[in-house]
Amino acid sequence: MKISHADKVFYPDDGLTKGDVAGYYRTVADVMVPHLRGRPLTLRRFPDGIAKPGWFQKHPGEHFPDSIRVERVPRRDGGTDDYVVCDDAETLEYLANQGTVEFHVWLSTVDAPGRPDRLVLDLDPPEGTPVAELRAVSRRIRDEYEAAGLTAFVQATGGRGFHVLAPLDATAGTEVVLDLSRALADRVAAADPDRLTTAQRKEKRGDRIFLDANRNGYAQTFVAPYSLRARPGAAAATPLDWHELGKADPGGWSLTKEKQRLARKDDPWRDLDRHAASAEAALAKVG
Repeated sequence: MKISHADKVFYPDDGLTKGDVAGYYRTVADVMVPHLRGRPLTLRRFPDGIAKPGWFQKHPGEHFPDSIRVERVPRRDGGTDDYVVCDDAETLEYLANQGTVEFHVWLSTVDAPGRPDRLVLDLDPPEGTPVAELRAVSRRIRDEYEAAGLTAFVQATGGRGFHVLAPLDATAGTEVVLDLSRALADRVAAADPDRLTTAQRKEKRGDRIFLDANRNGYAQTFVAPYSLRARPGAAAATPLDWHELGKADPGGWSLTKEKQRLARKDDPWRDLDRHAASAEAALAKVG
Protein backbone atom coordinates (compact mmCIF):
# COMPACT_ATOMS: atom_id res chain seq x y z
CA MET A 1 0.00 0.00 0.00
CA LYS A 2 1.27 3.47 -0.86
CA ILE A 3 1.22 5.61 2.28
CA SER A 4 -0.11 9.09 1.66
CA HIS A 5 1.97 11.98 3.01
CA ALA A 6 4.47 9.50 4.42
CA ASP A 7 6.89 12.26 5.41
CA LYS A 8 4.34 14.05 7.62
CA VAL A 9 5.74 14.28 11.16
CA PHE A 10 3.63 12.26 13.60
CA TYR A 11 5.87 12.29 16.69
CA PRO A 12 7.64 15.68 16.73
CA ASP A 13 9.78 14.98 19.81
CA ASP A 14 11.01 11.72 18.31
CA GLY A 15 11.35 12.71 14.66
CA LEU A 16 8.98 9.94 13.54
CA THR A 17 6.77 10.30 10.49
CA LYS A 18 3.52 8.83 9.31
CA GLY A 19 5.61 6.52 7.13
CA ASP A 20 7.46 5.30 10.24
CA VAL A 21 4.15 4.56 11.98
CA ALA A 22 2.70 2.72 8.98
CA GLY A 23 5.96 0.82 8.56
CA TYR A 24 5.83 -0.21 12.21
CA TYR A 25 2.33 -1.62 11.84
CA ARG A 26 3.38 -3.43 8.66
CA THR A 27 6.26 -5.02 10.61
CA VAL A 28 4.21 -6.13 13.64
CA ALA A 29 1.09 -7.22 11.74
CA ASP A 30 1.80 -10.96 12.10
CA VAL A 31 1.77 -10.77 15.90
CA MET A 32 -0.74 -7.94 16.32
CA VAL A 33 -3.58 -9.01 14.01
CA PRO A 34 -4.39 -12.20 16.00
CA HIS A 35 -5.18 -9.94 18.98
CA LEU A 36 -7.50 -7.79 16.83
CA ARG A 37 -9.18 -10.45 14.72
CA GLY A 38 -12.93 -10.71 15.18
CA ARG A 39 -13.14 -7.86 17.71
CA PRO A 40 -14.87 -4.49 17.44
CA LEU A 41 -12.26 -1.75 17.24
CA THR A 42 -12.07 1.76 18.57
CA LEU A 43 -9.52 3.80 16.64
CA ARG A 44 -7.60 6.77 18.01
CA ARG A 45 -6.76 8.85 14.96
CA PHE A 46 -4.25 11.68 14.59
CA PRO A 47 -4.15 12.53 10.87
CA ASP A 48 -1.79 15.45 11.52
CA GLY A 49 0.33 13.79 14.19
CA ILE A 50 0.07 13.63 17.96
CA ALA A 51 0.86 17.32 18.47
CA LYS A 52 -2.42 18.22 16.75
CA PRO A 53 -5.95 17.33 17.93
CA GLY A 54 -6.99 13.71 17.47
CA TRP A 55 -10.15 11.79 18.28
CA PHE A 56 -11.54 8.39 19.19
CA GLN A 57 -13.52 6.83 16.35
CA LYS A 58 -15.82 3.92 17.14
CA HIS A 59 -17.56 3.66 13.81
CA PRO A 60 -16.28 3.36 10.23
CA GLY A 61 -15.88 6.43 8.08
CA GLU A 62 -18.12 6.83 5.06
CA HIS A 63 -15.08 6.74 2.79
CA PHE A 64 -13.79 3.38 4.06
CA PRO A 65 -13.63 0.91 1.16
CA ASP A 66 -15.78 -2.21 0.94
CA SER A 67 -12.69 -4.32 1.59
CA ILE A 68 -12.71 -3.18 5.24
CA ARG A 69 -14.77 -5.54 7.39
CA VAL A 70 -17.63 -3.79 9.18
CA GLU A 71 -19.96 -5.58 11.60
CA ARG A 72 -23.17 -4.47 13.29
CA VAL A 73 -22.99 -4.87 17.07
CA PRO A 74 -25.90 -4.55 19.54
CA ARG A 75 -26.07 -1.64 21.95
CA ARG A 76 -27.48 -1.91 25.45
CA ASP A 77 -30.43 0.30 24.51
CA GLY A 78 -31.59 -2.17 21.88
CA GLY A 79 -30.08 -0.37 18.91
CA THR A 80 -26.99 -1.31 16.97
CA ASP A 81 -23.71 0.29 15.94
CA ASP A 82 -21.31 -0.51 13.13
CA TYR A 83 -17.69 -1.24 14.03
CA VAL A 84 -14.54 -1.83 12.04
CA VAL A 85 -12.96 -5.27 12.49
CA CYS A 86 -9.32 -5.85 11.58
CA ASP A 87 -8.74 -9.40 10.40
CA ASP A 88 -5.64 -8.96 8.25
CA ALA A 89 -2.46 -6.98 7.68
CA GLU A 90 -3.99 -5.06 4.78
CA THR A 91 -6.71 -3.62 7.02
CA LEU A 92 -4.17 -2.74 9.70
CA GLU A 93 -2.05 -0.87 7.18
CA TYR A 94 -5.08 0.89 5.71
CA LEU A 95 -6.13 2.12 9.15
CA ALA A 96 -2.59 3.32 9.86
CA ASN A 97 -2.71 5.22 6.57
CA GLN A 98 -5.87 6.91 7.86
CA GLY A 99 -3.87 8.32 10.74
CA THR A 100 -4.74 5.69 13.34
CA VAL A 101 -2.04 5.72 16.00
CA GLU A 102 -3.78 3.72 18.74
CA PHE A 103 -5.94 0.59 18.44
CA HIS A 104 -8.32 -0.34 21.27
CA VAL A 105 -10.26 -3.62 21.27
CA TRP A 106 -13.31 -5.04 22.95
CA LEU A 107 -12.94 -7.86 25.47
CA SER A 108 -15.39 -9.90 23.40
CA THR A 109 -15.84 -10.71 19.73
CA VAL A 110 -18.44 -9.56 17.22
CA ASP A 111 -19.82 -13.12 17.21
CA ALA A 112 -20.53 -13.04 20.96
CA PRO A 113 -20.37 -9.41 22.12
CA GLY A 114 -22.16 -10.14 25.39
CA ARG A 115 -19.85 -13.01 26.40
CA PRO A 116 -16.31 -11.71 27.03
CA ASP A 117 -13.33 -13.95 26.41
CA ARG A 118 -10.95 -11.57 28.17
CA LEU A 119 -10.83 -10.08 31.67
CA VAL A 120 -8.52 -7.13 32.34
CA LEU A 121 -7.50 -5.19 35.41
CA ASP A 122 -5.75 -1.92 34.61
CA LEU A 123 -3.27 -0.34 37.01
CA ASP A 124 -3.77 3.42 36.90
CA PRO A 125 -1.12 5.03 39.12
CA PRO A 126 -0.83 8.64 40.26
CA GLU A 127 2.11 10.62 38.93
CA GLY A 128 5.41 9.67 40.53
CA THR A 129 4.50 6.10 41.54
CA PRO A 130 7.68 3.98 41.53
CA VAL A 131 7.64 1.34 38.82
CA ALA A 132 8.76 -1.28 41.36
CA GLU A 133 5.47 -0.73 43.17
CA LEU A 134 3.50 -1.28 39.96
CA ARG A 135 5.37 -4.52 39.35
CA ALA A 136 4.60 -5.74 42.87
CA VAL A 137 0.88 -4.94 42.49
CA SER A 138 0.80 -6.75 39.13
CA ARG A 139 2.16 -9.85 40.84
CA ARG A 140 -0.46 -9.60 43.59
CA ILE A 141 -3.17 -9.47 40.95
CA ARG A 142 -1.62 -12.50 39.26
CA ASP A 143 -1.76 -14.39 42.55
CA GLU A 144 -5.44 -13.57 43.01
CA TYR A 145 -6.19 -14.69 39.45
CA GLU A 146 -4.43 -17.97 40.02
CA ALA A 147 -6.26 -18.56 43.32
CA ALA A 148 -9.51 -18.16 41.35
CA GLY A 149 -8.41 -20.66 38.71
CA LEU A 150 -7.46 -18.09 36.08
CA THR A 151 -4.20 -17.80 34.15
CA ALA A 152 -2.68 -14.33 34.31
CA PHE A 153 -0.87 -12.50 31.51
CA VAL A 154 0.77 -9.10 31.83
CA GLN A 155 1.17 -6.21 29.42
CA ALA A 156 3.15 -2.98 29.64
CA THR A 157 0.57 -0.49 28.41
CA GLY A 158 2.94 1.94 26.73
CA GLY A 159 1.50 4.51 29.11
CA ARG A 160 1.77 4.72 32.91
CA GLY A 161 0.78 1.26 34.09
CA PHE A 162 0.33 -2.41 33.40
CA HIS A 163 -2.62 -4.56 32.36
CA VAL A 164 -3.13 -7.96 33.95
CA LEU A 165 -5.33 -10.08 31.68
CA ALA A 166 -6.95 -13.50 31.95
CA PRO A 167 -8.42 -15.41 28.99
CA LEU A 168 -11.99 -16.68 29.46
CA ASP A 169 -14.03 -19.37 27.74
CA ALA A 170 -16.79 -16.92 26.68
CA THR A 171 -19.55 -18.87 28.42
CA ALA A 172 -20.46 -16.15 30.97
CA GLY A 173 -22.18 -12.84 30.30
CA THR A 174 -20.66 -9.41 30.70
CA GLU A 175 -22.23 -8.82 34.12
CA VAL A 176 -20.65 -11.98 35.54
CA VAL A 177 -17.24 -10.99 34.19
CA LEU A 178 -17.64 -7.46 35.52
CA ASP A 179 -18.62 -8.81 38.95
CA LEU A 180 -15.60 -11.11 38.90
CA SER A 181 -13.20 -8.33 37.91
CA ARG A 182 -14.53 -6.08 40.66
CA ALA A 183 -14.30 -8.84 43.24
CA LEU A 184 -10.69 -9.55 42.26
CA ALA A 185 -9.78 -5.85 42.37
CA ASP A 186 -11.48 -5.47 45.76
CA ARG A 187 -9.51 -8.40 47.19
CA VAL A 188 -6.20 -6.98 46.03
CA ALA A 189 -7.02 -3.45 47.24
CA ALA A 190 -8.28 -4.66 50.62
CA ALA A 191 -4.89 -6.21 51.34
CA ASP A 192 -3.16 -2.82 50.99
CA PRO A 193 -5.75 -0.04 51.41
CA ASP A 194 -3.12 2.64 52.03
CA ARG A 195 -1.64 2.22 48.53
CA LEU A 196 -4.45 0.67 46.46
CA THR A 197 -8.04 1.68 45.74
CA THR A 198 -11.02 0.76 43.60
CA ALA A 199 -12.70 4.15 44.15
CA GLN A 200 -14.30 5.36 40.93
CA ARG A 201 -14.06 9.07 41.75
CA LYS A 202 -10.59 10.56 41.41
CA GLU A 203 -10.98 12.82 44.42
CA LYS A 204 -11.39 9.72 46.62
CA ARG A 205 -8.23 8.00 45.39
CA GLY A 206 -5.66 10.37 46.86
CA ASP A 207 -2.16 9.16 46.02
CA ARG A 208 -3.20 5.52 45.71
CA ILE A 209 -3.00 3.26 42.65
CA PHE A 210 -6.42 2.78 41.09
CA LEU A 211 -7.27 -0.82 40.17
CA ASP A 212 -9.65 -0.28 37.29
CA ALA A 213 -12.16 -3.05 36.66
CA ASN A 214 -14.44 -0.84 34.55
CA ARG A 215 -12.87 -2.00 31.29
CA ASN A 216 -14.82 -5.23 31.71
CA GLY A 217 -18.17 -3.55 31.12
CA TYR A 218 -20.11 -4.01 27.90
CA ALA A 219 -18.54 -2.21 24.91
CA GLN A 220 -15.50 -1.17 26.94
CA THR A 221 -12.01 -1.58 25.52
CA PHE A 222 -8.34 -1.95 26.39
CA VAL A 223 -5.32 -0.95 24.35
CA ALA A 224 -4.49 -3.70 21.87
CA PRO A 225 -1.20 -5.57 22.18
CA TYR A 226 1.49 -3.90 20.06
CA SER A 227 -0.53 -0.73 19.56
CA LEU A 228 1.53 2.44 19.63
CA ARG A 229 0.53 5.14 22.10
CA ALA A 230 -0.04 8.77 21.19
CA ARG A 231 2.58 10.06 23.59
CA PRO A 232 6.10 11.37 23.16
CA GLY A 233 8.45 8.40 23.00
CA ALA A 234 6.20 6.39 20.65
CA ALA A 235 5.97 3.51 23.12
CA ALA A 236 4.01 0.38 22.25
CA ALA A 237 1.73 -1.73 24.42
CA THR A 238 3.91 -4.80 24.99
CA PRO A 239 2.86 -8.28 26.18
CA LEU A 240 5.47 -9.67 28.58
CA ASP A 241 6.54 -12.95 30.03
CA TRP A 242 6.23 -12.76 33.80
CA HIS A 243 9.97 -13.21 34.28
CA GLU A 244 10.49 -9.98 32.29
CA LEU A 245 8.39 -7.91 34.67
CA GLY A 246 11.25 -7.33 37.11
CA LYS A 247 13.00 -5.04 34.64
CA ALA A 248 9.96 -3.78 32.72
CA ASP A 249 8.78 -0.20 32.50
CA PRO A 250 5.21 0.56 31.30
CA GLY A 251 6.55 2.70 28.46
CA GLY A 252 9.80 0.84 27.97
CA TRP A 253 9.39 -0.30 24.36
CA SER A 254 9.57 2.41 21.75
CA LEU A 255 8.57 1.82 18.14
CA THR A 256 12.18 0.92 17.31
CA LYS A 257 12.75 -1.26 20.38
CA GLU A 258 9.50 -3.14 19.79
CA LYS A 259 10.55 -4.09 16.28
CA GLN A 260 13.94 -5.22 17.60
CA ARG A 261 12.26 -7.23 20.36
CA LEU A 262 9.99 -9.08 17.94
CA ALA A 263 12.92 -9.89 15.67
CA ARG A 264 14.35 -12.08 18.44
CA LYS A 265 11.33 -13.08 20.54
CA ASP A 266 7.96 -14.72 19.97
CA ASP A 267 4.76 -13.08 21.15
CA PRO A 268 4.36 -13.99 24.85
CA TRP A 269 0.56 -14.02 24.38
CA ARG A 270 0.52 -16.30 21.33
CA ASP A 271 -1.08 -19.19 23.26
CA LEU A 272 -3.48 -17.06 25.26
CA ASP A 273 -6.68 -18.91 24.35
CA ARG A 274 -5.29 -22.29 25.35
CA HIS A 275 -5.63 -21.08 28.95
CA ALA A 276 -9.26 -19.93 28.75
CA ALA A 277 -11.19 -20.51 31.98
CA SER A 278 -14.73 -20.15 33.29
CA ALA A 279 -15.64 -16.77 34.77
CA GLU A 280 -18.54 -18.33 36.70
CA ALA A 281 -16.26 -20.92 38.29
CA ALA A 282 -13.74 -18.22 39.19
CA LEU A 283 -16.43 -16.01 40.71
CA ALA A 284 -17.62 -18.92 42.85
CA LYS A 285 -14.08 -19.29 44.23
CA VAL A 286 -13.65 -15.58 44.89
CA GLY A 287 -17.00 -15.47 46.70
